[in-house]
Amino acid sequence: MEKQMDHGSAGSFHEENFRRRSRYTLVFVLLAAAFCAIIVLNINTGNVNIPLGRILNIIFARSGSVDEVNIVWKIRLPRILMSAILGGALALSGFLLQTFFENPIAGPFVLGISSGAKMAVAIVMIYFIDMFGKVPSVILILAAFVGAMASTGFILLVSKAVHQMAALLVAGIMIGYICSAITEFAITFAEDSDIVNLHSWSQGSFSGSNWGNVGFAAVVVGITVALTFLLSKPIGAYQLGEHYAQSMGVNVKRFRVALILISSILSATVTAFAGPISFVGIAVPFLMKRALGTSKPLVVIPASFFGGAVFCMFCDLIARMAFAPTELNISTVTSVLGAPVVIYMLIRRQGSR
Repeated sequence: MEKQMDHGSAGSFHEENFRRRSRYTLVFVLLAAAFCAIIVLNINTGNVNIPLGRILNIIFARSGSVDEVNIVWKIRLPRILMSAILGGALALSGFLLQTFFENPIAGPFVLGISSGAKMAVAIVMIYFIDMFGKVPSVILILAAFVGAMASTGFILLVSKAVHQMAALLVAGIMIGYICSAITEFAITFAEDSDIVNLHSWSQGSFSGSNWGNVGFAAVVVGITVALTFLLSKPIGAYQLGEHYAQSMGVNVKRFRVALILISSILSATVTAFAGPISFVGIAVPFLMKRALGTSKPLVVIPASFFGGAVFCMFCDLIARMAFAPTELNISTVTSVLGAPVVIYMLIRRQGSR
């Protein structure tokens, strides 16, 4: 009798494991299919429509008319890849912040971290353009990182004083307003030429991406994603509580510092190259966890990254084509699609109490 029970329990365990793996596989296959489809749509769609056959020739053989080759290689491909890299970075940053604060509503935009990065980059852009006429990518990222860390430091101080997420969100919104006010103050006294350069960036946009920026962003984001994977086991232990993580040998203080540093680097990179982008860091990790039916870091980390890439590529396509030739700000589209998810999360959390 006991052997039959053991056999039955083992069979149910294997069956459950098979279902779980099948669900993971389905989600990643769908993400891969969506990723490929949106790449083709983004390359094909625009003022100049290029058929799929010619797109493949241009990408793999670099054969075709000079104009079409330049459109694909110098304008559309860099923009598509930049939106994928930065979208993935933003979603992953949100996942790490949610782990840090142990709350799914935490995100770089809502907590004011993106606004702090925006403020620092705007000031540095104005100063460097006046002095040197050009701003190196590394300076932009460093400025964004400093601004992000300043906002994060404020949020950490508030989080020690208050234990309600609503109060923390209000504090994040307030720091966002303060940083935006300082940014507007700096822009008011800037030269007209500098304001033109800052305007589209400050509203959030992937336009103007080039291969140099794509390469730099890919290196920074690639390193931070690799570091995030190395933290997957401590993240899994931390999700079960601080005491459990300590019992598993995790140095919680160092772990929390690592989480906030990596998250700030990711959100700073996004802000430096594309400006502030809203709601991606909250909505995408939530949707991926719901689709996968798990919070396991080894599964959620790549899913969040690819989900963020697909989400931002799709939003960029809408931003370009919804009212063409007029282009919407990317943050406008991400807000329209992401804000309802956040509202649903808030209602769901309130209903579960």
